[in-house]
Amino acid sequence: MTLAQEIKTPQEKKERVIFPSDDLYSDEPPLETELHLEQIILFLKCLKWLWQDRNDFYAAANLTIYYSRNKRKDEYFRGPDFFVVLNTERKIRKSWTVWEEEGKYPNFILEILSESTAKNDRGLKKELYQDTFRTPDYFWFDPYTIEFEGFHLVDGKYEPLEENEKEHLWSQQLGLYLGIEGELLRFFTPEGKLVPTPEEDAQSERQQKELAQRKAERLSAKLRELNIDPNTI
Repeated sequence: MTLAQEIKTPQEKKERVIFPSDDLYSDEPPLETELHLEQIILFLKCLKWLWQDRNDFYAAANLTIYYSRNKRKDEYFRGPDFFVVLNTERKIRKSWTVWEEEGKYPNFILEILSESTAKNDRGLKKELYQDTFRTPDYFWFDPYTIEFEGFHLVDGKYEPLEENEKEHLWSQQLGLYLGIEGELLRFFTPEGKLVPTPEEDAQSERQQKELAQRKAERLSAKLRELNIDPNTI
């Protein structure tokens, strides 16, 4: 994804209008490739499914974050590929407007690298998320080269995270590991279990039911061979 560009019409430059929060729509360009889109959808689906009973977070993708201290749409904004804000209301938003959200910035940010954005993601955006957003956890991932790195804010500076034995990186803010599975980045529980999509979870449940049914049928057949009525057990 390319960096969000400031859009300044002559009228905006002249009047420098302070926009009501309801007028602050996201203003991000489309994602660059189908694989970028697939990665972001995967992250959104998995986290929302895992936290389906929670109402204290906001997760979004390719959505504009407005953070002007002067509460102006045309001054400062960026659009992370994926971000999570904790301890906030879970609801639909048109954008994330810091001055309307008690000054909260994302707790977690992931950027999906591409040829056109990698330099900024590793440099300009990293500095912004470190020095201005003060986002505790910052990760980036390239779905084509499988480049994957993560950082945690320590004393105001990003420190690189070290991989565990499974080559996963720990997100302190999410309480989850991130690691590559099937050439895409996935979430893993603290125990190392893959966080499933709703579809994967449903398939696993079906398979478990089918396995239990087959076991019951084999047991019933065995008991009949022994002239034992299964209903008496």
